[in-house]
Amino acid sequence: MERVLVTGGAGFLGSHLCDRLIQQGHDVLCVDNYFTGSKRNVAHLLGNPDFELLRHDVTFPLYVEVQRIFNLACPASPVHYQHDPVQTTKTSVHGAINMLGLAKRLDARILQASTSEVYGDPEVHPQQEAYWGRVNPIGVRSCYDEGKRCAETLFFDYHRQHALDIKVVRIFNTYGPRMHPNDGRVVSNFIVQALRGEDITLFGDGTQTRSFCYVDDLIEAMLRMMDTERGFTGPINIGNPGEFSMLELAETVVRLVGSRSRLVYRPLPSDDPRQRQPDIALAREKLDWQPRVALEDGLKETIAYFRKLLAGDNA
Repeated sequence: MERVLVTGGAGFLGSHLCDRLIQQGHDVLCVDNYFTGSKRNVAHLLGNPDFELLRHDVTFPLYVEVQRIFNLACPASPVHYQHDPVQTTKTSVHGAINMLGLAKRLDARILQASTSEVYGDPEVHPQQEAYWGRVNPIGVRSCYDEGKRCAETLFFDYHRQHALDIKVVRIFNTYGPRMHPNDGRVVSNFIVQALRGEDITLFGDGTQTRSFCYVDDLIEAMLRMMDTERGFTGPINIGNPGEFSMLELAETVVRLVGSRSRLVYRPLPSDDPRQRQPDIALAREKLDWQPRVALEDGLKETIAYFRKLLAGDNA
């Protein structure tokens, strides 16, 4: 059993990660400031003696004793990270500095949850880890994109300068239960709109593509990456290489929900990538991992979660 710190642990991904770590027998310290996370996501763990919940903002130093650190703290949807872009950048950059400083003091292994957004609006398709990206440094998404890119820089500089044991994963679109209903992400948007019988909002002409990984697959990859040999740092892409257009996703959600929602089109947001698909050859080789959950199966689980959530809100 190890003492493991999960920052952003009450968020969508963080809460699922805490679940798995507890199942593996670890002692988990979950840290979150609840900007996008929720106590509800980890309420079922509060009675477990191996789980501890701490309200804390990673832009301030944290003094705890742990053996491993998963750094997931940062709002990850445009609606949330554009709400306070300065704080978003601080969370990525100051948060990385504080967690890397903690890892250095403790000689702890630390994993950074980076993002496919480091590739920006890519000129290379699918995206390999060696691709440096095409990112607008002064756009409305830059607080997140460049914040995460800077965090990667810090991780690799701590590795080179202080021999810190780092792991970096680049997470592509992920979905599943515990997504925030108002996060503006396409899967949660479509499902909530369909369940409410509202129009399904498509941006652009609906031909832009994304690759959707179910949360259970994603967490498995993160855990495997954390357990790789010392010296293998990444970055490594984790996501589902299956590529779907926004129109295909909308039609699938409407069909699975049994909704009569209409599809309506709006202008494409600024700096919105046209294509996004991970090359996961490195994950297959190094982690012996690939996604197992088909999109329809994952969507059914996610729809069931939102159906229950919305029913509770309306009760």
